[in-house]
Amino acid sequence: MDVLLGIFSAFGLSASAGLNAYIPLLIVGTLAHYTNLIQLNSPWDTLANPYILIFLGILVIIEMLADKIPAVNHINDLIQTFVRPAAGAVAFAASAKVITDINPILALACGLLVAGTVHVAKSAALRPAVTATTGGAGNVPVSIAEDIVSTILSILAILIPVLVGTLMVLVLALLLWWLWRRSGETEAAMDPLPKEPS
Repeated sequence: MDVLLGIFSAFGLSASAGLNAYIPLLIVGTLAHYTNLIQLNSPWDTLANPYILIFLGILVIIEMLADKIPAVNHINDLIQTFVRPAAGAVAFAASAKVITDINPILALACGLLVAGTVHVAKSAALRPAVTATTGGAGNVPVSIAEDIVSTILSILAILIPVLVGTLMVLVLALLLWWLWRRSGETEAAMDPLPKEPS
């Protein structure tokens, strides 16, 4: 059961990194440094170093500010295309109870995939839609919401991983249902001849 909870926690942290690269790393490092909620194995215990925590705090502030300035937010998203998946890989691999039971390469790959998917959905689908429909005015509130979701998701992934696992399964099921329904609509639109009744 501990391994399953650790996996849920790792997936939640890496998904959070897809929204904001540094928030989950800062939360993991802070909790590992000041509490017993997380025990980081080497080399991931470096995240709990006070100097690394200060550096991560500065990076959180820089990313939050850059993501709220028009035009700069697009440049930030381009840069974060590489940073967020890497941060997701580190967050996944650093999660307590997982790295000892899962091959580190597999853990890094899972984190990279999850954070990368969330980042692509955010920067290639959500943000362009918000920019197009609001003329860019909605980007700041959406960015604030992303930071809040990233923070809450990171905390819940550590404190209540089963809730995060359940939410992730529901989101995946909804996504698959939406894709299946959409593929049916596409096939119907592409079929020019109506089917004759049998």
